[in-house]
Amino acid sequence: MPRTLHRLTPLRVSKLTGAGLYADGGGLYLQVSSPTAKSWVFRYQLNGSVHKIGLGSASGIPLAEARDLAHTCRNLKAKGIDPKAQRAEERAAARRAAQKIPTFGAMSKLYLKAHSRSWRNPKHRAQWASTLETYAFPIIGDMPVCDIETQHVHQLLAKIWHEKTETAARLRGRIENILGYATTAGYRTGDNPARWRGHLEHLLPARSKIQKIRHHAALPYTDLADFITALRAHQSATALGLEFLILTAGRVSEVTKATWDEVDLENRLWKIPADRMKGGRVHRVPLSERAVEILERTKLNGRSDYLFPGANTKKHLSENAFRFFILNTMGCRDVTAHGFRSTFRDWCAERTNYPREMAEMALAHAVGSAVEAAYRRGDLFAKRARLMEEWARYCDLPTSEAKPFPIHASTTRSQPPAAL
Repeated sequence: MPRTLHRLTPLRVSKLTGAGLYADGGGLYLQVSSPTAKSWVFRYQLNGSVHKIGLGSASGIPLAEARDLAHTCRNLKAKGIDPKAQRAEERAAARRAAQKIPTFGAMSKLYLKAHSRSWRNPKHRAQWASTLETYAFPIIGDMPVCDIETQHVHQLLAKIWHEKTETAARLRGRIENILGYATTAGYRTGDNPARWRGHLEHLLPARSKIQKIRHHAALPYTDLADFITALRAHQSATALGLEFLILTAGRVSEVTKATWDEVDLENRLWKIPADRMKGGRVHRVPLSERAVEILERTKLNGRSDYLFPGANTKKHLSENAFRFFILNTMGCRDVTAHGFRSTFRDWCAERTNYPREMAEMALAHAVGSAVEAAYRRGDLFAKRARLMEEWARYCDLPTSEAKPFPIHASTTRSQPPAAL
């Protein structure tokens, strides 16, 4: 009975010169191309097709070593692993190691360092790092960036997409940015596996379908004069700061962190620097007569760099100060400081003839396209000054009957929040 394995001998390997394939058995062949060109080949069948892998030159690999390589290939095939694909992966891994392809964790640190100046404050940068470390690193943190594929991104997002939709959506965008950075740096090729449009949108439900939108509770503008009347019964920095916030339609952080070097009382101007604005652009706020009166009063209360200092005059009011004041002092459970921006916006739309663009500018929202913005260099400051003066007069309107406070839930309504 002919042998199925080890048909060749070292002597025969050295003497074979005719072109062709000579079987040693078990899928191992000596391939002779010319008397001086001989190599080892492993042939196997997979999914109905014949495949062939080159194992190396016969001049450098003796027969015994070629048999060991063929034995390894047979074992892989017996386990359902394609020997050719396995070797390609091993070679790719070796190339990655030689090129020092960074892991996702390492690339994240490079990205954060490169973009550190693009964040408005350290807190935002810390949020980036925290979400990545909590949700992404356990799954893809140690993976080379070139190996991250759609299934990896989907796996980590699917775990939190329904329970923490907002966090998951931000995480997806951050992963997309980091992988895009890796592609530009030459560490990846092909499409970004974290992209949403035309890709992950087919694997995950849209946020609007599963995320319950929570609006900032806003006071109806018809109740505002009564609220202001009750508010003025208090003369603390917090009360004055809250009224100033209402009169300027500002964001909480813009008001609590405002400093005197931003204010020109003579020209009734509050100029908020770009690094304190959400949109990253300088915002000029025209001050009404009442807003100036508030600032003149706070200036007499003591020396501080801040318009509305905290208990320690070297520090500004806490961003939670207005929330606690509205809840605990005013007794309003369903009113938020940020919601007064919506109150202002509703009043503009329903009680004035000022154009929408002017109201949006007063709220420091981007107006129109980038092209339109490039041609419109002004900020309509003079016209907005008239708008804010009318708003201040409306806030100060006398009421026929002052309503008792606190305002109950039935007298408030939720409004879509102005952009944070």
